[in-house]
Amino acid sequence: MRNLNQETITQAVIARLAQTPDARLKELMTSLVQHLHAFARETRLTEPEWQMGIEFLTAVGHKCSPTRQEFVLLSDVLGLSTLTVAMNHDKPAGCTESTVLGPFYVADAPRLPNGADLARGAPGQPCLVQGRVCALDGAAVAGAEVEFWQSDAEGRYDVQYEDLDEHRARGVLSSGSDGRFELRTVLALPYPVPVDGPVGQLLGATGGHPWRPAHMHFKISAPGYEPLTTHVYRQDDPYLDSDAVYGVRHSLIAPWVDDGQGMHRIEFDFVLQRRAL
Repeated sequence: MRNLNQETITQAVIARLAQTPDARLKELMTSLVQHLHAFARETRLTEPEWQMGIEFLTAVGHKCSPTRQEFVLLSDVLGLSTLTVAMNHDKPAGCTESTVLGPFYVADAPRLPNGADLARGAPGQPCLVQGRVCALDGAAVAGAEVEFWQSDAEGRYDVQYEDLDEHRARGVLSSGSDGRFELRTVLALPYPVPVDGPVGQLLGATGGHPWRPAHMHFKISAPGYEPLTTHVYRQDDPYLDSDAVYGVRHSLIAPWVDDGQGMHRIEFDFVLQRRAL
């Protein structure tokens, strides 16, 4: 493989990948090389541009931490997260649609009883969230694990505060025997994705805005059912049609009702797909 040039380098790399033992890894790497090389040729990529790309990806890695995933954020704003979710979670009509996980999910949220206050001191107006977990045929899904997280009135998630020693506006509860769940939290508001890192700089350079419509995150699982990762969006939010991470689905938009007594109420049912036997 000596004296390789711009016409022969791609096939040389693919030939070396041909000995990859894992067939799926071989397929992925071969396609990746083909598309990367095609991109470089199509755009006539310069060496300074290549270097800028390397520095950008390095900066993305440096911004990652146990509580912030800048690579997930990059995937989100490029639409890759939504594309991957859409390809891998094509469900029957009537099942709740999936959407992006987002960069602020954590696996160690506190487990609390049904009806608990998940806000735990987070700033914001009080909000009551109620709903039901059920199957496509309407059967209640008892004991479903309902993971919940959201931003507060400051537009921040608990993990974005350096001085917090416990989780807020986040928790895990289980649905009752009738599939119902209830939690108390604070009203979610529109917020910008983090712009203090390389992804924020990319958004600014490309003329994009960083705003997400008001939403709450849910991750629901139960034995015998496909897991569900989704949002519930606020009806009439100004950013529903320009979500920075392309995550909005019409079926996930719901009214967030002000009861006139200082409380907002949200009612939303989650319909799970049974696992194939």
